[in-house]
Amino acid sequence: MTDYFSLSDCDVIGFDLDHTLCRYHLKETSRLIYESFARFLVEHKGYDKDLLNLTPATWDFCFKGLVVDLEEGNLVKLSEDGTVLRATHGTKDLSTEEIIKHYGPQREWKHFNSLNSSFTRSAKYYFYDNYFDLPGALLCGRVVDIKITNMLTFLCVWVSFLQQGKEVNSDFWKDMVAAIDHNYNTSAFKDDTGTYFPSVKRDPGRYLQPCSDSVKSWLRSMKNAGKVLLLITSSHSDYCRLICDHILGKDFEELFDIIITNALKPGFFSLVPQQRPFRTLVNDMEESEGLPSLDKPGWYSQGNWPHLHELLKTMTGKAEPKVVYFGDSMRSDMFPASSFGKWETVMIVEEMEGEGVPKSDAATSNEAQAVPLEKKGKFEVGSPQQLLPSDQWGSYFVDVQRGVGGDEDRHTLTWCSYCIHKYSTMAIPSVEHIAELPLDYKFPRFCPDKPCTTGYFPRPPESLLKKCVGVL
Repeated sequence: MTDYFSLSDCDVIGFDLDHTLCRYHLKETSRLIYESFARFLVEHKGYDKDLLNLTPATWDFCFKGLVVDLEEGNLVKLSEDGTVLRATHGTKDLSTEEIIKHYGPQREWKHFNSLNSSFTRSAKYYFYDNYFDLPGALLCGRVVDIKITNMLTFLCVWVSFLQQGKEVNSDFWKDMVAAIDHNYNTSAFKDDTGTYFPSVKRDPGRYLQPCSDSVKSWLRSMKNAGKVLLLITSSHSDYCRLICDHILGKDFEELFDIIITNALKPGFFSLVPQQRPFRTLVNDMEESEGLPSLDKPGWYSQGNWPHLHELLKTMTGKAEPKVVYFGDSMRSDMFPASSFGKWETVMIVEEMEGEGVPKSDAATSNEAQAVPLEKKGKFEVGSPQQLLPSDQWGSYFVDVQRGVGGDEDRHTLTWCSYCIHKYSTMAIPSVEHIAELPLDYKFPRFCPDKPCTTGYFPRPPESLLKKCVGVL
């Protein structure tokens, strides 16, 4: 493996859509997602209406990379070896003594090996690794807070639950999954059900950031250079069309050779063709019969990596075409694409912008044009600040435990940061950061024998620099 990566060496360049090619106005979108889940719990499952009331300070709890431990009823932040760095019950921090009570003197989370080796979901835990999931972590914490309050008020009724201390239980989790399905299932967009899709359809500009001209030119330049361009998204075709019309323009289909919607990642990469065949679409409806193979470019639904690989071999004329895939999710994009597809992977890590990496000039200019000045105040009141390190959870990349009695602070690599280094070729805050560079630009890549800062472009986050290089 070389120390550098270049797009010019790739035959195929693929993209995820949400939070990759399409950047969202995170503050507005996070509020909407939280409300969509909470409203379902209140209106359909009888949960306390106070779930719908949030203060601006509440959003500091909303942190990407948390794991819900459904057995212990806690949310935890993990180190690279599975040690519990921080934990809460509801939104309340657990003390060191309380963490040890739950996880033992070594603070080991017992399901770490399962999550770390497969990224599969489980009835025993849930990993929040993308912005569509993220507000659910805050909702979990709020549900526990409210249940604890109710238990203390009605102690005689709730005593058995109080003794267990596990308000995040299987019944609640079934309700949470139902809330996700209600808002995100493939028919919700067409049927105008739930809270999420109807809101985005009414006012897409409030939630979606149009791609800059530099990104559109970049995509065209890669296609003109003979690269095969892919769009692979788990979003359904109707929502994909709305997004792409808004961020790329009505001619967006001309930019891609192959568009795959409802890909249901990570199963797209991990399942055999018989389990997940490609399907053609008619008026955004999937044909009932799966395709035995994929023999030409076009727009498809569902599908699998082996059949796509065979088509890419035909299109490029190469026995093993070199593919790179851009995505934002470790579970859905980076891990399966690199592990099963053996693709190069570029991870979009927007948190870099909260730790010393400036926004690109194109992104800054484009964002200013996309959100009129008179609307900015409205959008930002009481909104989440996910890109900044959380006061409660710390940095996404490095956890800092303050020294006691003159001891030095301890800087520990988070599990999320470790996974970026292991399963990504490189990490960037947004595609705008590289869109104006020549295709043969050589990016330093992540390597096992290189410092953990190598592979971040245009520069590493400050917390990693402090830990690995000792600067700042």
